[in-house]
Amino acid sequence: MDHDLIIVGGGAGGLSAARAARWAGADVALVNDGPLGGDCTFTGCVPSKTLLSAGRDGLGFAAAMQRVRATVDRIAATETADVLRGEGVDVVEGRGRLTTHDTVAVGDRRLTAPRIIIATGSRPFVPPIAGLDTVPHLTNESIFDLTEAPASLAIVGGGPIGCEMAEAFAALGVAVSLFEGMDRLLGREEPAASAAVEVALTAKGVTVHTGSMIDKIDARDCGDVVVHTGDEMREFSQLLVAVGRTPNSEGLGLDELGATIDEAGFIGTTERLETSVRGVYAVGDVTGKLAFTHAADEMGRLATGNALRKGVRGRYRTHLIPWVTFTSPEVAHIGLTEAEAAAKGALVAELPLSEMDRAITDGVTDGYIKLIAGPKRFTRRLFGGHIIGATIVAPRAGEMIHEVALAMRADLFTGRLAQTVHAYPTWSYGIQKAAGQFFGEVEGRSARPAVA
Repeated sequence: MDHDLIIVGGGAGGLSAARAARWAGADVALVNDGPLGGDCTFTGCVPSKTLLSAGRDGLGFAAAMQRVRATVDRIAATETADVLRGEGVDVVEGRGRLTTHDTVAVGDRRLTAPRIIIATGSRPFVPPIAGLDTVPHLTNESIFDLTEAPASLAIVGGGPIGCEMAEAFAALGVAVSLFEGMDRLLGREEPAASAAVEVALTAKGVTVHTGSMIDKIDARDCGDVVVHTGDEMREFSQLLVAVGRTPNSEGLGLDELGATIDEAGFIGTTERLETSVRGVYAVGDVTGKLAFTHAADEMGRLATGNALRKGVRGRYRTHLIPWVTFTSPEVAHIGLTEAEAAAKGALVAELPLSEMDRAITDGVTDGYIKLIAGPKRFTRRLFGGHIIGATIVAPRAGEMIHEVALAMRADLFTGRLAQTVHAYPTWSYGIQKAAGQFFGEVEGRSARPAVA
C-alpha cells in the first residue's frame, strides 16, 4: 500500500482528518481538486462573518468587500498545499475517484491505502422554481465577488445564510427583501428565536416575507429580476438563492462499490462514520449530518481515529454539536428543542434577557436563555438530571452556548451549572441563574414541564 490513509476532499473535514492522521503518526495522502479550505474559508463562514462585522462597523460596501478578501486571504494562507506538505501530508492535486475499496484514481495515477475518507463537501442547492434556471442569480459561491452594492436584493431562503446576509447587506445600505416559504424564519430553531430574529431584521430595514411561496422568477431587459408570489410581483436588481446545500457525492465511484447514498445524494454512514463499503469513511457536509465547519472538523478527527484505530476514536453524536446563527441577536442552539423534549418528561428553565442584569446594563433586552433538563439513565432527576438541550438568543449567544455544550458532553449533573460561580455581571451569569430554577424559585421563576 502507498499510504495508511487517503482522504478525498480538502475542506474542513478533510483538513481535520489529515492533521489527525499526522498526529497519530500515519502516512496520509490528501486528494483535492481546488484550493484547500473548502467552502468555509472561501465562500462560507469566513467571508460571511467578516461581511457582518464590516457592516456593523459602518464600513461602506467597497471597504467591506476589501476586508472580506483580506480576511479570506489571511486564513487561506494557513491551509495551503505547501503548508500541509510541510506538516507531512502528501497533497495530490486533482479529482479523486474510488476504483476499489482501497484505491483512488487521480487522473492516470493510482493511490492505495487500506482506509479511505470521503470529505468532498457540498454546494448550493438551487430549487426548481419556474424560470430560476434562466435568470442570473447569486449563491454563497458568488455573492462575495460583487464589486458594487446592488440597489436592491431579494434573498430566497430564511435559514441561517439568508438571515445573516439580509442583515449584512441591509447594514451596507442595500434594500433587502427576504422570502421564506415556511411560516417563520430559521425553521429548525425555537419559534421564539425565529420571532426575535424577524423583529430584529425588520428593525434593521429588511422586508421579511414569511409563508411566501415563490411561483416564478423572470428577468427584465435591463437585467433586473422579478419575483412572483401569488398575485404580487416585485422587482430587484440582484437575487440571492440561499435554500440549502447539495452533497458533492457524484462521480466518486461510490455507487459502483455499493455505498449507501440516499435520494438527496448524502452518503450513509454508521455512528463511527464508516460507509457501507468496508474501510471507506465519510465526513462533513457530504453525510448530511449538520453542515457546519466545526461538525466536519469533529467528524474528521473521529473518522481518522476509527479508521486507523488510534488517536481520537468514538461515535459521532449530532446532539452534542452546537450551532449559531450570527445575526443580531445571535441564536445559539444545542441538543433538543422544547417541543422535541416534551415527550421525554423534560423540564424547562427560561430567563428573559429583560431580567438579566448584564443585558439591562447594555440596553439589549430582547432575547432569552432556555435550558432543558431530563432525567439521567440511572440517577434520574438527582441533582437536576442532565441538560439535553438549550437555546440562547442574545448578543453573545454563540459564546455562551459552549458552557452548556461542555456540560452535555461531560454528562454533568444540571446542578453543576447552578453551583459554578459566574462573574457578575457577565452574559454567562445568566446560565447560572437559569440553571438555579431546576432547584427552586429564582427571583420569581422556576422550572416548568416542557410542552410540545
